[in-house]
Amino acid sequence: MSGTGAARARGLLRLVPSRPAPPPAASPGDVLADAEGVRVHLGGRPVLDGVDVAVRAGEVLALVGPNGAGKSTLLGALAADVPAAEGVVRVHGRPVADWTAPELALRRAVLPQSASLSFPFPVEEVVRMGRAPWAGGEREDEDDTAVAEAMARTEVTGFAGRPFSALSGGERARVALARVLAQRAPLLLLDEPTAALDLRHQELVLRLCRERARAGDAVVVVLHDLALAAYADRVAVLRAGRIAADGPPARVFSEELLSDVYDQPVEVLAHPRTGAPLVLPRRDA
Repeated sequence: MSGTGAARARGLLRLVPSRPAPPPAASPGDVLADAEGVRVHLGGRPVLDGVDVAVRAGEVLALVGPNGAGKSTLLGALAADVPAAEGVVRVHGRPVADWTAPELALRRAVLPQSASLSFPFPVEEVVRMGRAPWAGGEREDEDDTAVAEAMARTEVTGFAGRPFSALSGGERARVALARVLAQRAPLLLLDEPTAALDLRHQELVLRLCRERARAGDAVVVVLHDLALAAYADRVAVLRAGRIAADGPPARVFSEELLSDVYDQPVEVLAHPRTGAPLVLPRRDA
């Protein structure tokens, strides 16, 4: 190649955006996301009011609270999808505004409340969308393995060729979760992943959350079912845009606190076999 041609080639290479480097492996207890003094306003009203929370590698953090408490908004803020009016949200120690979208996509995977697609993509292609952040990168050769593993773990392999639009609500929810797992980001942010699922698949989702945490990921999951939340490592209870309590379920789930937060008398009992707290509405005989 002539000197002029080589110079032109080098110039073209400089125009091609480089792929962002994947995040380094985290150690148990590392903070992979945190909010500090975060306030969010939506539709002209405050939804989060000075929230502080940390998300650590190796644990499942459940966000619970009554409707309108700010759970999904907090999840969206941690995902950098909802901007904070005040305070700061960090992912991997850096303010979210300092990351590019491709860099964030390698660091966190987000499951929204509902999954919809305009075109009838086959299930396998929907799951493969989770690999988009790795396209052209050093781990692109893991795509087939990551997709197959995620589909197997969520039990959707049997209908891999069916169009996403033809699935039931529960099947769509599992496919959407498979997409998130295929992304292989170290921070998983899941908004009500069990809402459309039957008992078996609710347990499957919580088991997958715990497996990912044991593998070193940080998992944040919004839940309404307090019995499911009791199996998280930590629970943050939200009330009117603030954190009312944050800690292990056995400490946080007290009758007094939950009755006050939910404006509903409850009983908290220890499971006879595991000792995990069971939260039941108090009813007259």
